[in-house]
This record gives sequence, C-alpha cells and structure tokens, in this order.
Amino acid sequence: MIFLVSIIVSCSSGGSKKNSQRDSMIACESNLPSRLAGSTDTSSITQGDSSIEGMVKIPAGEFMMGASDDEGRPDEYPQHKVKVDGFLIDATEVTNAQFEKFIKATGYITTAERKPDWEELKKQLPAGTPKPDDSLLVAASLVFTPSEQPISLDDASHWWTWTKGADWKHPDGEGSTIKGKENFPVVHISWEDAQAYCKWSGKRLPTEAEWEWAARGGLNDNKYPWGNEDIETGKAKANTWEGSFPDMNTMWDKYYDAAPVKSFVPNSYGLYDMAGNVWEWCSDWYRPDYYQQLKNQPVQNPKGPPDSYDPIEPTVPKKVVRGGSFLCNASYCKGYRVTSRMKTSPDTSLEHTGFRCVKNIPK
Repeated sequence: MIFLVSIIVSCSSGGSKKNSQRDSMIACESNLPSRLAGSTDTSSITQGDSSIEGMVKIPAGEFMMGASDDEGRPDEYPQHKVKVDGFLIDATEVTNAQFEKFIKATGYITTAERKPDWEELKKQLPAGTPKPDDSLLVAASLVFTPSEQPISLDDASHWWTWTKGADWKHPDGEGSTIKGKENFPVVHISWEDAQAYCKWSGKRLPTEAEWEWAARGGLNDNKYPWGNEDIETGKAKANTWEGSFPDMNTMWDKYYDAAPVKSFVPNSYGLYDMAGNVWEWCSDWYRPDYYQQLKNQPVQNPKGPPDSYDPIEPTVPKKVVRGGSFLCNASYCKGYRVTSRMKTSPDTSLEHTGFRCVKNIPK
C-alpha cells in the first residue's frame, strides 16, 4: 500500500471563467495527508450479484460535453460534441447495505482498512521526501472536521483530518458506525474499491461522458441536473452545504453531511443525487487538456486519455470524480454543476467519496 503525505484535492470553483483557475488554486487545492494504496489484487473476486434491479436505462444520444457558461475551471473547456451508446446506470449511489453484501461475499478489505507500506510509497514520491511520522502510517482515511469560526478557504487541510480507523464501516473514525444508515451512500471508497465492487456485481464504472450524459437528464446545455435554477432558490434540490463553509451549515436542505439516497427529486432520467451528496468515481484517467484533444470532431463513446497527468502533482496519477458532495458551497466549490470535474488518485478515500455503477445493454 502507498500513503501519500501530500495530495492536492481540487474541485470546481465558482466565479468567472477569467478567474476560475486562480480561484481553484486558492480555494480548492491544498496539501492534505491522504492514503494512497498500491495496485489491489482482485483476481480472487468472482462475479456474484449480477442483478440489474435498481438500474435505469439511459438512451443513446449526442450532446455538447463540457461547460458553456463562465463558471467552470479551465479543464471544463472547450465544449465538444460527444455521442454515447445506450447503457444501464444505478439509479442511486451504491449504498452501505449493497456494499456490505459485497464484503460478506468476497472478504474484500478496502483501501482505508489497510496499513500503508512506506517502502512502496517511496517509489511514487519525489526523491528525498521525508518519511511521515509512524502515527500517520496507520489504517485511516480523511474525515471532514468543521472549523469553529470563519476561516480562509485557501487550505483544505483546515477542514480535513487524517483519522485513524475511518473507513466505510466507521465513517467518522473509531467508534462510529453505519448502523441505521444502510440506505446511505457508502463512503471512504477508493477507485480501486469501486472497481472491485463492479467486478463482483458484473458492472463497471461510468465513463466521464456517460456520467455527464446521464446527469443532464436529457436537458440541453443546462448547469444542473434539474435545469438552471440556482441551487438555493425554491425548494431544496440536492444535498450541499448551505451557510458559511466550513464553520456553519444552516441545513436548509435538512442534512449536515451525507443523506439517504432518494432524499431529493431525481432528474428526468430517474437518477438520484447526480448533484451533491457524495462525489462519484468515473473510469477515466484525468488530464487537464483532454477536452482540447476532442474539440475538432464528434467523438463516439470517449473513454478518457490513455494515461494521467496533473501538472500540480505530476508524480501521482489521478482518476476523475464527478457530481459534488454535501461539502460543496458556492463560496468556494460548485462541484454540483453538471460539468464540474475533480481529480483524485485511484487509491485515495474520503468521507465524501462514493460511486455508482453502469452496465452495457446486451446487443
């Protein structure tokens, strides 16, 4: 396993297009202690529950992928034409009950439950990186910790804590439980954990294009899964942070952290929580210039770049996550926008990261 002492977490920033790169650097990216695990051996996992119950059929179609407004980060531009085949997608994020069924069937141990191996970690870190204190080299994950008063939003480590014992069964760390939260989205899930679940369930993670096409719900060039109405106008439409982040959540939407799936109205395709609640893993590698490569011609079923490159952290490969979470607030992160992209190393887990699966329609 690999533990990375410093990982940069990025999310979509509000503000004008002109300033979006500056804002994302200041407000959404900071050095965080975070777990990274090396490649996970899933060879012993065999397909189990291959039911398509709870999945929704998404039609084939063509759309303009990426941002057309002035609120996106640079990696959301330019818009480009994409065609996707029809597919099946989970109506909700994978729940604790569903994930527990997978664990009981396979005995799989998630990334957050494994102790990092410093010797393996060194292979992916810059030469000369000092070994972290042994107190950090423990089975752990990142847990949200609110501040007691308003603070500068230029360093995310002010509200994330590397917490011993935090994992999918103990979302707040040692002593916490998911009892009574069977219908909540499973969290503290790495990309590799999600891949393992997909293998067992006979499904796969969505491509970034499939995810955005599904999230749009058939609406053409709208900001959100429900249209263009601001998230805090009218009735609550998604589970996000209202108030002053990260010190005061007014809970206007009735939830402080994750909400049970199906707590809000679905989009026009019948999909729940495509905005807010928890970030969702996609299958694609992340490159900030990928959309530039696709701008000149329609692309059929894009699967992302062949490899990853993040200029902010060039030694660490990243996968794409989509949809925003219960921590997104317009003051620093509008990750609930349908085009918003975030990148995270495939063996990182956090309290606000989960997933949903897709499946090809048999021909």
